[in-house]
Amino acid sequence: MILAGDARCRARPASRDWTASKRTVVEMEGNIAECFKRKSGSRPHAGPAKRALSLPRLVALAVAALWGLTAHAADVDSAVLNIDVAVVFAVDFSSSIDPKIADLQREGHAAALTSPEIIRAISQNYLGCIGVAYFEWSSPGRSRTVLPWTRICGLEDAKAAAAVIREKGDTGYFRRGRGGTSVSTAIDVGSLLLDEFPGNAMKKVIDISSNGENNDGLPVQPSRESAIAKGYTINAIAIPADDEDPRQPLASYFEQSVIGGSQAFVMSPKQPHDYVTALRRKLVTEVSMNIDTHVPAVEAPALSTPTADPQ
Repeated sequence: MILAGDARCRARPASRDWTASKRTVVEMEGNIAECFKRKSGSRPHAGPAKRALSLPRLVALAVAALWGLTAHAADVDSAVLNIDVAVVFAVDFSSSIDPKIADLQREGHAAALTSPEIIRAISQNYLGCIGVAYFEWSSPGRSRTVLPWTRICGLEDAKAAAAVIREKGDTGYFRRGRGGTSVSTAIDVGSLLLDEFPGNAMKKVIDISSNGENNDGLPVQPSRESAIAKGYTINAIAIPADDEDPRQPLASYFEQSVIGGSQAFVMSPKQPHDYVTALRRKLVTEVSMNIDTHVPAVEAPALSTPTADPQ
């Protein structure tokens, strides 16, 4: 189960901007230190059960504290760039993406970002903020950024990011010249964005949405291995064709040849209306730092969710 953290333990920055004052940084460090003090059982009447703290959570809190102290010593403003998870949405807009699928992807990501499940998962993390970027890709050299790195610490932040995606995302009406499906390009551009992320994240994820296999540009394997070597996780949502061969589902291709890294997985909606559900479940899993993230059983029959952790 996900445990709601104390507001001070999450040390959430007060400002939504990518900069903050020295006072904010000091307050963050003090909050984390106070969190350690309380979590370690320093209260006079705390029993053994209340003093217990899981090793993963202790390590994560220690990392958060170290980031704050290091950034404070070297560059005060950079400390507020600390977030729980950085997610890059890599969305296919190749020539095979018609208006129907384009709407599915654009609206699906916007709806998932603002869903109560996502906002709750973000708020229950250690720092209470995630970073997201959204770009569209097709052939090598054909990609565009829709949403640059944006910090989301609550519903209002999520609504603002979703509005940009809805306004600037692909509509599928101008597909001529878009080219093929270069999944390797999706991984390479996603990796570059994570390389250039202006801060620190405990987890970094490339989140691919596509309706096809790699059929243009470089092979996937070198790009995949390079991203995994950097510690990035590659997840995917595979959009099956209406006439997909059940013996060769697209999800199997992504599972075997594309996804990788820590706790990597692929999801595939069985029907178009399942896409938002699949995205929401996937994003909850990605942004939740708690390993026991709960996925409502009622949604499971609608999805095919092969999972793997290939290295």
